[in-house]
Amino acid sequence: MICEVREGDKQVVKQAAGLMAFVWGCWKLNLAGAMEFRISFMLTAGMMVVNNLVWIVFWGLYFQRFQVVNGWSLQDVMMMWAVSAGGFGLSAVLFGNAYRLASLIASGQLDVFLSQPKPVLLHILISRMSVSAIGDVLFALLVYVLFGDTSLAGIFKFMLALLIALLIFIFFVVLVQSLAFFIGNAEGIGQQVFNGLLAFSTYPTGIFSGWGKLILFTVIPAGFISYLPIGLLRSMEPLFVWQAIGVAAGLTIVGTAFFYYGLKRYSSGNSMGMRM
Repeated sequence: MICEVREGDKQVVKQAAGLMAFVWGCWKLNLAGAMEFRISFMLTAGMMVVNNLVWIVFWGLYFQRFQVVNGWSLQDVMMMWAVSAGGFGLSAVLFGNAYRLASLIASGQLDVFLSQPKPVLLHILISRMSVSAIGDVLFALLVYVLFGDTSLAGIFKFMLALLIALLIFIFFVVLVQSLAFFIGNAEGIGQQVFNGLLAFSTYPTGIFSGWGKLILFTVIPAGFISYLPIGLLRSMEPLFVWQAIGVAAGLTIVGTAFFYYGLKRYSSGNSMGMRM
């Protein structure tokens, strides 16, 4: 019996290692494809950095006149942008297909993923990389170096904040775009809802109150991203941190389950293709 259990454990470890190697291989191929046209790659990523810097300049000018906004300092706002841009950037670089999932479903382009012996949702998500989002990641790291706490504890908290933001971005989008299984092409509504999530995650939660604040922590969970600089990075608020982790984990479970539930209704596009 003990030998059988150990053999089973070895099999699980082997499968997990194989899956990790598969994911890493997809990421390397995506990056190699992006780097094939290096000038275009650098311009695309660079323009995204410049685009984000415009907002940083705007907030810098604002705080020259008003030192604090409902308890938020310039450093808090800078870290909010670092977390939001970094979380979104990592999600779009590592799991870029999440943002075009509705289009793939509506056009019947999931066939190639269904024919492979890999987890379908994971395979879909890692099969594309957003080049411009690399600029978001670089921007987030730059802002963190300039304004963040670079101690070991500070780095750990920043990495946790990025992970929470990444999971909320990915699986909120997966949840919304999986509506395409039921209502046809949900790309438009998916994009609009995502734009709302991204936009509200870059504004201090202190400027909202009443119904607006309630919506930001329920319907569109942007508040759990934008409040991270206060509730996690500035001073650890255990209740908020566990709530944010719970929301991220909950969205991961619900988004994944909703996708696979909808997958039962998927209509094949009869397309042929090959994947790694």
